[in-house]
Amino acid sequence: MIKNMKDAEREAAFRVADAMCAAAHTAPKANGLDKIRTLIISGDDIEPLAMEMELAGKEYDLDFFCRDADNIRNSHCVVLIAAKGTASGVPHCGMCGFENCAEMSKADACCSFSATDLGIAIGSAVALAADNRIDNRVMYSIGRSALRLKLFADNVKLCYGIPLSTGAKSNYFDRAPSSVLL
Repeated sequence: MIKNMKDAEREAAFRVADAMCAAAHTAPKANGLDKIRTLIISGDDIEPLAMEMELAGKEYDLDFFCRDADNIRNSHCVVLIAAKGTASGVPHCGMCGFENCAEMSKADACCSFSATDLGIAIGSAVALAADNRIDNRVMYSIGRSALRLKLFADNVKLCYGIPLSTGAKSNYFDRAPSSVLL
């Protein structure tokens, strides 16, 4: 059997995406509660997400949403890493800005432990991608659009997206065509 470079790179990106989900889920958590959720978006399912990013970019007047939508269209897949916003129940914590978990929940806010856990999970996932030399970039625009589409069934309040690609030059840095030396 002969496998061409493009097929090998695509398969490698998907293997890494699977491993990134495992790394995110097994990452250390601030108080041990399992609030991390992951999804992998690929193939025809990328386009609805890209379209939502463009819609949000126009609605919010944020051009980078549209730029990032083009980036994910040129990616093998997108890993979504999210966190449920439910209270952790730590007495007298107040790190979320509310007096207690009940006040935070009443305001439909997000527990600061969730944000911390999400950051740790994302760090674990992108470290794995980098260790495997798969181009990636953490993008708020993807996560915000995924939340708008309600892609997660749980009480997910925070989400970031990480597109994965392989190629001679990263899609996600120095993105202007003029940045490539000819």
